[in-house]
Amino acid sequence: MKSFDVVVIGGGPGGYIAAIRAAQLGFNTACIDEWKGADGKPALGGTCTNVGCIPSKALLQSSENYEQAGHHFAEHGVKVTGLELDLAQMMKRKDKVVKSNNDGIVYLFKKNKITFFHGRGSFGKSASEVVVGEETLQAKQVIVATGSNPRALPGVEFDEKLILSNSGALSIPEVPKRLGVIGAGIIGLEMGSVWRRLGAEVTILEALPAFLGIADEAISKEAAKVFARQGLKIELGVKVGSIERKKTVKVQYNAADNSSKTLECDRLIVSIGRVPNTDGLNAKAVGLKLDERGFIAVDEDCRTSLPNVWAIGDVVRGPMLAHKAEEEGVVVAERIAGQKPHLDFNTIPSVIYTSPEIAWVGRTEQQLKSEGVDYRTGVFPFSANARARALGDTTGLVKFIADSRTDQILGVHILGPFASELISEAVVAMEFRGSAEDIGMIIHAHPSLSEALKDAALGVDKRSLNI
Repeated sequence: MKSFDVVVIGGGPGGYIAAIRAAQLGFNTACIDEWKGADGKPALGGTCTNVGCIPSKALLQSSENYEQAGHHFAEHGVKVTGLELDLAQMMKRKDKVVKSNNDGIVYLFKKNKITFFHGRGSFGKSASEVVVGEETLQAKQVIVATGSNPRALPGVEFDEKLILSNSGALSIPEVPKRLGVIGAGIIGLEMGSVWRRLGAEVTILEALPAFLGIADEAISKEAAKVFARQGLKIELGVKVGSIERKKTVKVQYNAADNSSKTLECDRLIVSIGRVPNTDGLNAKAVGLKLDERGFIAVDEDCRTSLPNVWAIGDVVRGPMLAHKAEEEGVVVAERIAGQKPHLDFNTIPSVIYTSPEIAWVGRTEQQLKSEGVDYRTGVFPFSANARARALGDTTGLVKFIADSRTDQILGVHILGPFASELISEAVVAMEFRGSAEDIGMIIHAHPSLSEALKDAALGVDKRSLNI
């Protein structure tokens, strides 16, 4: 029996980062993961790298290039004739990007002397034993990072041909004429955007009465207008009934006005959330407690009900985000080492990689209203930003929310170009308990998109300089 200081079950963003940090801290570390690539070989990186964050961003970039060439290059004086979509090459590039990330993690494991076991890890006779294939590993500490699986509609399993999860949505062999999407969340919007750009007629059905309710209302309302102009058809307040699949898929549903409708499409993407992946972990046998929703129960430090077992990422409470899992992985490794790191859930940014991008950190205006917090806001449109004009991408806005008394930043919300990059400035400011005035006083390069944050921050005190 092989013995390790730390055994990590799961090689996704939370798992492989936890393993790397544990190894850096001097622990003899092993990581177990069961993913396989298209070539049948081990493919480290979990859902994010293999069928999530990384391949979706590759396709979003490729499809955006196609959209720009077909509809926007001409205004820059770049004329394109004979534009043609080579979907097979686009998919090939996507797979190459994924493989590059897989290989990068393998390199990092070798560099940090982490022992890798390919297979499905589970607890053995006790919480100190982890079984993978024919091997039984003895572990002083175990970190569970098994991630999550796509949630299916009751009675409608994924076949990844007509009824698609996020995995199947990334590998459609030809552009469907009609694409249906159930769920207007991050995956639904991103995948809908990819295939809309490539020529599909996309209809998104959303059960909630409001669009993108997790985002600030000013952002979600503007985003809804933008997506409608782009050609994404989004129906809200929908109640899905029966789904019939033959050569096409027919979705019977009740619209918001309670009228009965049918959506017929060539492919249907179901993106209604994800469920924790604890099947086969043998949790019950060793006394690992799960909560009422099936997540592994943990305290604020990611400790489970067992003294030597920790859990991180999608399999525990909190937002299902790769970067949240990564930071929890670092925090747990450091806690095992006796350190006292801190993770603030209020400064975890969220991003939707549509065009324009949507990003936010902290609380929304509607949350602050419901909490009775006295606040001020500053808003600045990208249409008034010089760099955005030069880019030809002026859609969207930046919104700052600050405490009325202290001016501390409570939330920052962005709809616009490179929002995923811009949001980090707000995250840093909030981590240091910064004020809106702090951002407004910082010199930002001109011309740059980041100046929109400066002007929005100044707008909290009605001091914006460019509107």
